[in-house]
Amino acid sequence: MDRQEPQALGPLLRAHRHAADLTLEELSERSDVSERAIGDMERGHSRGPQPRTVAALAAALDLSADDTAALLAAARSGRRRQRPIATRPCELPSPVPDFTGREAEVDWLGRATTDPRLPRVSIVSGTPGLGKTALVLHAGDRLTGRFADGCLFLDLRGLDPEPLTPHDALGRLLRALGVRERDLPTETDERQALYRRLLREQDVLVVLDNAAHEGQLRTLLPGPGHGTVWVTSRRTLTGIEHARRLVLKPLPAVAATTLLGAILTLRDDEPQDGSAAADPSALARIADLCGNLPLALRIAGNRLLSRPAWSARSLADRLGDEELRLGRLAAGDLRIRSAFQLSYDQLALPTQRLFRRLALVPGPDFDAGLGSALTGLALGPVEEMLDELLELGLLSTTATDRMLFHDLIRLYARERLDEEESPQDRRAAETAMHAWLLHTAEAAGCCFQPEGPCSDPVFDTPRAAQAWLKAESANWLAALRTAAEDGRHAEVVRIAESMHWFSDRWTYWGHWHEVFGLSRAAAHALGDHALEATHASYLAWAHLYCLNRPQEALAIAEQAIELARLGGDVIQEAWAAFYAAGAAIPLQELGVAVAQARRSAELFAAAGDREGHPQALLALASAEYSQDDAAAAVATLDTVVGLLSDPATAPAAAHILDFTMANALSQKGKSLLVLDRPSDAERAYSDARGLAARLGVPMLQANAALGQARALDALGDRERALAAVREAIELAETAGDTARKAKAVGLLDSWTDTPAE
Repeated sequence: MDRQEPQALGPLLRAHRHAADLTLEELSERSDVSERAIGDMERGHSRGPQPRTVAALAAALDLSADDTAALLAAARSGRRRQRPIATRPCELPSPVPDFTGREAEVDWLGRATTDPRLPRVSIVSGTPGLGKTALVLHAGDRLTGRFADGCLFLDLRGLDPEPLTPHDALGRLLRALGVRERDLPTETDERQALYRRLLREQDVLVVLDNAAHEGQLRTLLPGPGHGTVWVTSRRTLTGIEHARRLVLKPLPAVAATTLLGAILTLRDDEPQDGSAAADPSALARIADLCGNLPLALRIAGNRLLSRPAWSARSLADRLGDEELRLGRLAAGDLRIRSAFQLSYDQLALPTQRLFRRLALVPGPDFDAGLGSALTGLALGPVEEMLDELLELGLLSTTATDRMLFHDLIRLYARERLDEEESPQDRRAAETAMHAWLLHTAEAAGCCFQPEGPCSDPVFDTPRAAQAWLKAESANWLAALRTAAEDGRHAEVVRIAESMHWFSDRWTYWGHWHEVFGLSRAAAHALGDHALEATHASYLAWAHLYCLNRPQEALAIAEQAIELARLGGDVIQEAWAAFYAAGAAIPLQELGVAVAQARRSAELFAAAGDREGHPQALLALASAEYSQDDAAAAVATLDTVVGLLSDPATAPAAAHILDFTMANALSQKGKSLLVLDRPSDAERAYSDARGLAARLGVPMLQANAALGQARALDALGDRERALAAVREAIELAETAGDTARKAKAVGLLDSWTDTPAE
């Protein structure tokens, strides 16, 4: 059977309107499509309107599904017959032939052309070199069939010293839309009115590339509900309302490597062994050194194309030198440094200085506090400058709203720092940053000490202090390393001492052995036996609980005992004995563990140490449990609970009291389960969870939740047990406690048919 051609749109639409007994005005009001647009369709002047327009008309006419499909088919047929725009000004440039990846981003751009609920303006922004223009050209080429009257492209020259003015931009767009030169209005507002009217009448995609700022762009946007406009800019253009926003990111690693391979196929049509394209591991390394930035990848690929003797591995080795990487990412007039320079030149001088000095930050991310320390400026102005750097794409943000450089932009900032500031200024800025980091770290750590915050409080609550210590950990640790290298021994000891009680809250950080290793070495350099004993004990704790190295922990704790005796410090001898007991338990040296725990408890009790005495008894209870004497462990733990419940013997600091009580109750629940008292155990674990939640310590919460799950299962309440064990998995994940997470996952798997993720 011959395929039947769709009926022409105009007569079909007019027939449906007459059948519905509607005037043009009434149909316009119902459909929100202008009378002029409907009239143009019926007269045949507009034969291929957008699908969304036809769908709105069909809904207003209350057409059946078949009649709606016929109307849409007529519009499609009209678009196919329409002569494409080929030679008018502002034609869409050809896309790059080896465009790779970005499928989700292309789909995102196309969605607004089919979903009438979405804004018609889409803004693509991001770091220099991300391929924003390449993306919109690729998407425009792919989706051009959706626009009956074609696509327009205009470079707004936003990074030029004199960007294109809105008046001139409107002139170019109007000429592209068919307005003769002599008919162009002379006033900008008249040009804007004509431009918006033409966008209502024509089904056109307008791509505005490289926008400078909101003021340049606003005049070029369509009126409400009409026209599709895609905008690219290094700025996020947050002042533009009713727009969709896409902040472009570097390519995923696989796509970045694929792009390099696609570029190199121009050299190796069929990659042979030894060719650049046949070495995926070297290409992956190049992509990583380019930070998966499309412009850098294209430059690297072009360099390989222009140097047939080079292998991918040789280029990777050349790019491996950080000091030379930016200079080597150049091919002809394509230079990664130039892309960054254009944005840098947009900054005011104080913002340029902040940008440069942020390259001194040792960790991966930072906030306004570090910027203030580096520049000596108040937080308010620094926050505004950081917003400007974000707006221009020179910084990006983490999931926790901290800021960071792309790797190549960090190198560029460091290069500018070295070239524009003297060595003395660089050292002064770095010294100021380190001093601020260590001062703030000490103030944060003091929030967890038994005696409370230091005399110069910086944080309102322990939670705020904890959040800062975690967020800035890489930075203050680097500052501590520098202090140790410089021989500032007393400062190193003081900072590490402030971290002692906090470290229990973040056991699985992974760097406590370094912190307390530095402080022990510093104490040794100071020649103070008692001080070295203190920090040797902290180091023993780190080896035992953070690294799970009980043998090393026991040896260090025994050294600490001897140092404390040499220094005549009974309290530090008690703490060292406590850590020795803890290390002996996993080594199954239970006699040693019981003896050291009792010795520790006796010394603490005699000295009236409220913090240490219950800790020593906790170690004794743990040793008794390991000796299969759960009843003795419960009795010892009841003594601990009694000490903690009596104001005369409880630790003075509420957070230390709660921390110790949570540990005691969890240990008691464990022993009660062995004694077949699941109801009592469940209550103990529940109380422990409440205390741990109040403290905000996921490690303690995970331990109590896992124990509670076992107790609930023993009580026959599998549903609540499953809920508790799933919570334990999440909490252990948050805490970084891989061993406890594995136990919880194993327990969940044993209770369910589906293995846990």
